[in-house]
Amino acid sequence: MSKQIRVFCENTEEHYTFPVGTSLLQMEEGLDTGLKYPTLGAFVNNSLKELSYQIYKPKHICFIDCTCADGMRMIIRSLQFILYKATRDLFPDMDFHVENPVSNGIYCTARSGRKVLKPGDIAAIRSRMEELVKADIPFRREEITTEEAIAIFENSGLEEKTPLLQTRGNFYTSVYYLDDTPDYYYGYLVPSTGYVKIFDLLPYYNGMLLRIPSRHHPMNLKPLIRQDKMLSIFAEFNRWQKILGVNNIGDLNAAVHNGSISELIKISEALHEKKVAMIADNIRKKRKSIRLILISGPSSSGKTTFAKRLGIQLKVAGIQPVKISMDNYFVNREHTPLDENGAYNFETIKAIDIALFNRHILELLSGNEVEIPRFNFLDGKRYFAGDKIKIRKKEVVIVEGIHALNPELTSQIEDSAKYKIYVSALTTISIDGHNLIPTSDNRLARRIVRDNKFRGYPAANTIGRWPSVRDGEVENIFPFQENADVMFNSALLYELGVLKPFITPLLEAITPNMPEFSEARRLLKFFSYFIPISTEEIPPTSLMKEFLGGSSFDYE
Repeated sequence: MSKQIRVFCENTEEHYTFPVGTSLLQMEEGLDTGLKYPTLGAFVNNSLKELSYQIYKPKHICFIDCTCADGMRMIIRSLQFILYKATRDLFPDMDFHVENPVSNGIYCTARSGRKVLKPGDIAAIRSRMEELVKADIPFRREEITTEEAIAIFENSGLEEKTPLLQTRGNFYTSVYYLDDTPDYYYGYLVPSTGYVKIFDLLPYYNGMLLRIPSRHHPMNLKPLIRQDKMLSIFAEFNRWQKILGVNNIGDLNAAVHNGSISELIKISEALHEKKVAMIADNIRKKRKSIRLILISGPSSSGKTTFAKRLGIQLKVAGIQPVKISMDNYFVNREHTPLDENGAYNFETIKAIDIALFNRHILELLSGNEVEIPRFNFLDGKRYFAGDKIKIRKKEVVIVEGIHALNPELTSQIEDSAKYKIYVSALTTISIDGHNLIPTSDNRLARRIVRDNKFRGYPAANTIGRWPSVRDGEVENIFPFQENADVMFNSALLYELGVLKPFITPLLEAITPNMPEFSEARRLLKFFSYFIPISTEEIPPTSLMKEFLGGSSFDYE
């Protein structure tokens, strides 16, 4: 009789006994996990594992489906692999790249010189993807030496993976196969192609848009939303990176090794300054009509530093900025709306006294003096303390906040008087040509470091709150980003290498018995790709200083 092990299944809240070496897939087949959709993987002692993972010791297990964030990541990676194989099968001479997340999907390209895909080609690729899904082909993962993996990828035309794998310094590397097609993925895939039935593929600009299922409604695709301005920002930065020769982490690590990182930092900071100055110049050209500058963006996008740097550039242009905080226009606590759990919802626009805000802005733009309120967050009351302001001829009002681009906030103010700016860290550097760096991961890393340094929060605290922060962004910020007159990309090409030595010990402090452990491990693996970059040459006005400390700006 084989040795038995005892496991606890969190889905059923029961203990079970299985033979040593039983896989998660074998365990799940005999259990009623209560999951609504097919099981994709499981958290084993709070660490994500594929269903092929075998158990040899007592464990806590929680099976997941596509409604879990990690499960949906597995779906999206698998879809990208299917798309890559379908493109490679039909157009083997074309160079396939996963470019950017945009329009609630993934923008991808395939080209050979000046030749790009035509709509008929994309329709054929979609049909090939359907064939692969119907065939229900297993995704096979093999652990081989890194030297062997590099040889396999180079023989397959994936040479850009070489510097990434070389600089990571691991003895072994995981290579995924779909039939005879190899690839490398940051994170796990689903068991087989038959698990990813919900997708679409459309012609999109010079490439194609891979449409993906909604995590909260997995049988439906995410709604298609045109994001022309955002795509143009991504395209601009992608062109700029190609000129610099730094398109992925391997290229960035090479810059550290060869000593060119110093120049890269200077160029990145100069580009930020140039972009801020251009925005200020655009405002100056329209200064006869523009009186209200509205700045919005998601958490940890660097809105505060951007607003301060814009204020300096506006002064250079002869315009005096006057900042008004939206926080002072919260309604009194007893009038704050409640969320579905009965808690105060401070992120909804209905938590703002829109009528008072509009009345004050209109008074200011008419040249009248206004007493601006203050808000006491301790007792949840608004009060007045004699803070009076008046806008002169060469002055503009700057308002920064998550609702700044929502038309409802400034519904009584003429559009011609507004200049709307969207700020976000639109990460354009990639892991490699088939693995994006999610822009939300960039911002989460910033927030973990900042929350710890300035608020004393442990990383687990920030990670635990992050899903609700993201839900608020989806509801209150992202729907209005294309309303912006201009977008500012706050991501810096070098910043993830700088964040690595700050964030690594914070993530390592999260222990396996904590629910945030799996996310911490995912982020630790991600940062393992980067060679640390020193902060010595980062200027005191850099947006990075908002998160690292040492800024010459006052954030009080």
